[in-house]
Amino acid sequence: MKYLKLVPILLFLSLKAFSQAPYDVNLISKDLTSRASSVVRKMEMNIDVKELDNVSHKIKKVITVLNKNGDEDAAVYLWYDKSRQIKSVKGVIYDQFGKTIGKFSEKEFRDYSASGGSFFDDSRIKTYFPAVTSYPYTLECEYEIKSKQTLTFPDWYPNNSTGVSVENAVLQFTCKPEFKIRVKELNYLGKKTVIKNDDNTQTYIWKVSNLKAVRSEPYSPNNEEYLTSIRIAPENFEYLGITGSFNNWKEMGLWMSEKLLKGRGSIPEATASKIKDITKDIVDPKLKAKKIYEFMQQKTRYISVQIGIGGFQPMMAEEVDRTSYGDCKALANYTQGLLKVAGINSYYAVVSAGNTKQSAIPDFASMNQFNHAILCIPFEKDTTWIDCTSKENPFGYIGDFTDDRLALICTETGGKLIRTTKFEDASSRQIRKAKFQIAINGDLTGDMETSFEGSQYDNRATLINEGYAEKLKKLQQIYSIDNLKIDQVIIKQDKSYNPITTEFIKLTANNYGSINDKYLYVPLNMVNRSSSIRDVRNRINSVYINRGYIDIDEITYILPNDYKIDLKPENLNIQYPFGHYITTF
Repeated sequence: MKYLKLVPILLFLSLKAFSQAPYDVNLISKDLTSRASSVVRKMEMNIDVKELDNVSHKIKKVITVLNKNGDEDAAVYLWYDKSRQIKSVKGVIYDQFGKTIGKFSEKEFRDYSASGGSFFDDSRIKTYFPAVTSYPYTLECEYEIKSKQTLTFPDWYPNNSTGVSVENAVLQFTCKPEFKIRVKELNYLGKKTVIKNDDNTQTYIWKVSNLKAVRSEPYSPNNEEYLTSIRIAPENFEYLGITGSFNNWKEMGLWMSEKLLKGRGSIPEATASKIKDITKDIVDPKLKAKKIYEFMQQKTRYISVQIGIGGFQPMMAEEVDRTSYGDCKALANYTQGLLKVAGINSYYAVVSAGNTKQSAIPDFASMNQFNHAILCIPFEKDTTWIDCTSKENPFGYIGDFTDDRLALICTETGGKLIRTTKFEDASSRQIRKAKFQIAINGDLTGDMETSFEGSQYDNRATLINEGYAEKLKKLQQIYSIDNLKIDQVIIKQDKSYNPITTEFIKLTANNYGSINDKYLYVPLNMVNRSSSIRDVRNRINSVYINRGYIDIDEITYILPNDYKIDLKPENLNIQYPFGHYITTF
């Protein structure tokens, strides 16, 4: 009888030993771990619009990090301001077997200014990075945000970067039937469902499952071109007491003009008189605008201002004039007012800024596609764009921060999408001429002059205002030549309509050439070295050149007496659809 009683006990123990926790890494399909650094096990985003000024955001995310490259995917970011409040946060960390190894709450988050250094700022961000070094591990986080506005809703990205696969993810958006929304689905292969709820609301649902990780490929288009996302925008909304509605870019630009910009560009009489005085002898409107832009650059400095509706509405121009500071919105609005004093029309514009070009979506108007404000000046023969936050940019030069992308300008008749300045490949040039003397022991001495134009004009922007010693230090990092010593450096900028930066260097480098028996080996071009592009077989994404350029190096070597060339390198001419490389000797 004792033996018979042991059988069910042993069976129970056996089943318990082989049961797995829900977040055991071994439960992940092999298809989802291929090419993945992390796997989203579960993602639930529930947005509930109760009223125009009362929205609940509830998010639950469970993600397994497979290796160090996936650590950033597990980071948690919670931003808040007067319109968004963090109601609750809790989280659990599991080991590879799904066993709990830690818990965290809001007190473990670090709190920062959302702008990274704002003078006035009520927009802040809380961040949590799991301190785990043993892989794989799983992070589970749940939080709730209460929002007092319906102007913007967070975009939904089940896999927000390459190397992330997804087991299950769902977006639910609940609202009253009369709250109309516009939706933009990007690379979504499923079908939206709508459920009528008993409380006279309706819920829109989007789901994805078993989404394989996309491999990172060099020179790929923007993630939005091939990763899944859902964007939602309201037809009617409220933001900190300001109401409005729009369905397209024209209506949105009109709302911005009427609700955010109107009456905020008045310039004090003393400054207006100064503007009239410094432009009184200038006939050409473009030269007038250049003079005013340079006046603004000298008078003001950039800071981030996020107070109240400050994320969208500029400070009053009188306040900028009095304090001599402002954020991008305030400085663009202020400069627009200064130009108006001189009779020059300009348009306030918003744009998605960053080195990687990101255009506004032509058929989907929404506020959260932009992060920067600039100014558009339509002259008779051309259109000029200016970034009013830069104290160094020449007039009409916006650099690679806002170039060649669709921006929204606010005109008297409404909003229009206009493409900003594009730097053509042929005009974005780096031209270098160097003359080097090689000593019999391999030491190098010489001088080198380099000019930078177009999108490469500001290649030395970080050095312009540095002290001389710091310039030398940074140039030794740029030119990675062993034993490099820079004896003299001069950097000048021509800030005309076609600006050029010129760099002149006198340098030495001991043992630049290496001696072996009777031979002296001399590297041919150590001043312009670039890493090779990783070869990708079975590439999926098309090759995308974010910004083209031309580099031309002409280097003359004067060899020691009694030396002659034993082996002359062959000329090269490598041609591809996306670029070419030519060397001649």
